[in-house]
Amino acid sequence: MRTLEGHKREVEAVAVTPDGQCAVSASRDRTLKVWELASGRELRTLTGHSNVVTDVAVTPDGQRAVSVSVDQTLKVWDLASGRELRTLAGHSSAFDAVELTPDGQCAVSASQDGTLKVWELSSGRELRTLKGHRGPVRAVAVTPDGQTAVSAGDDQKLKVWDLASGRKLHTLTGHKGYVKAVTVTPDGQRAVSGSDDRTLKVWELASGRDLRTLTGHALGVREVAVTPDAQCAVSASYDRTLKVWELASGRELRTLTGHSSVVHGVAVTLDGQRAVSGSWDNTVKVWDLGGRRELHALAGHSNAVTAVAVTPDGQRAVSGGGDLAKSGELKVWDLVSGRELRTITGHASGVNAVAVTPDGQRAVSASSDGTLKVWELASGRELRTLTGHNGWVRAVAVTPDGQRAVSGSRDRTLKVWELASGRILHTLDGHASEVYAVAVTPDGQRAVSASGDCTLKVWDLSSGRELHSLTGHENYVRAVAVTPDGQRTVSASDDNTLKVWDLQTGEVLAAFTCDGWARCLAFSDALKLMVAGDVLGRVHFLRLEEPHARTVHPAAGI
Repeated sequence: MRTLEGHKREVEAVAVTPDGQCAVSASRDRTLKVWELASGRELRTLTGHSNVVTDVAVTPDGQRAVSVSVDQTLKVWDLASGRELRTLAGHSSAFDAVELTPDGQCAVSASQDGTLKVWELSSGRELRTLKGHRGPVRAVAVTPDGQTAVSAGDDQKLKVWDLASGRKLHTLTGHKGYVKAVTVTPDGQRAVSGSDDRTLKVWELASGRDLRTLTGHALGVREVAVTPDAQCAVSASYDRTLKVWELASGRELRTLTGHSSVVHGVAVTLDGQRAVSGSWDNTVKVWDLGGRRELHALAGHSNAVTAVAVTPDGQRAVSGGGDLAKSGELKVWDLVSGRELRTITGHASGVNAVAVTPDGQRAVSASSDGTLKVWELASGRELRTLTGHNGWVRAVAVTPDGQRAVSGSRDRTLKVWELASGRILHTLDGHASEVYAVAVTPDGQRAVSASGDCTLKVWDLSSGRELHSLTGHENYVRAVAVTPDGQRTVSASDDNTLKVWDLQTGEVLAAFTCDGWARCLAFSDALKLMVAGDVLGRVHFLRLEEPHARTVHPAAGI
């Protein structure tokens, strides 16, 4: 989360440019500000309104902003220069909201005079006035085809309008308080409204039917935005929070906290990864939405799920489960639809780990029955069984060329396997306790193992030789991962620490203390982040510096 500070009074509204690079905020301090989202830097301040700026929208080309104000004017701004291009007037009371047609040619304004007006931006000409609300109109949205507008008012109603004719198509009733917010889904099929009655409603625009009600806010809903994939809505409330909702089910996915006053505006970037909110605490906040909503609940395993891997194309996942008393199973899932593609059985006991080959064609599973199995994912067919360990197989990793697998076992050894033949190439012997985890470097030359003997070991895979023994943990080492550049490894231990190691020297570069035992690790190469999960349900995000910096910075913990 990033906080953008600069306004001298409450922020009323916020809009994001289509490229996701900038945000424009509207404030009670009578100004608008343009912000660079990546850095949080203020680029410019737009001055000209003589009263509170109530709303702002950005044209589809990202070149202009349109603002409305209590001063009864609409202004068009050039975002690159901050220059005011045009001022439009016509409402007999304060403007409360503005929305643009998808072609950027027209603006639709909503006013406390109870009307909406459609404006031609190039000429400043008023095209028509839409009348029908009994009381102030607080919000307006336009469908993606530019044919229809949806307005929300203090009369507790929404109205659907044909913009070409100005004709009212539907009146949507159901809210029990002022309706302050409305938006339309990207497919143009539904509208989502927010009200002082503390609820959001999802409406079918063709019929005007109330599809579902979303409840959870402690106070009224002030603004709402929908993600570009139409899967989720983000609402802003007087209760100082934002909430993320799954539209299909109406389920609340997440509450975003951090503002110290009313959250008055919210927008979502075009890639759906970030939300930008504006508050009466005078700040704008940028929230990372990526990975923070559950897209599918993949249900089907009859026992605990103990392993999961994703194919390199991101289209499928392979999960493994079972227990000691029952045969283990794997399931293959379509990640786009959440559909189970197949169930794979064959292990005599639970599956502890699974890895997918780089071509996405095969999976290798490790089981408490002491074996590994190689599977063809397209058919679910067992290709071969790898035998040789004398105890549970806890861990498995596949080399980047897809030719070999490395397994770690309760028998204290690791084994290197040739997948094509199932032959054991090397047995790596050196740990004094069971091996819990293994990772392979991106060049496929080395493996790093983690053990209950409190150490990690670095191995040369071509010779089977031990290169380093990494000591410093004071309890079982449960997880290990290698950075994408292959220069460092990160370990997680039951001593409540994460350690960063130099793979060339075996030296500890940095350490981080968790609140609980960390049990899993992963890296984001794009964001240069390490992600660790602990047994208390917390996820830690740590930013790794370049190797020479020898530091690790906690980015967040949730």
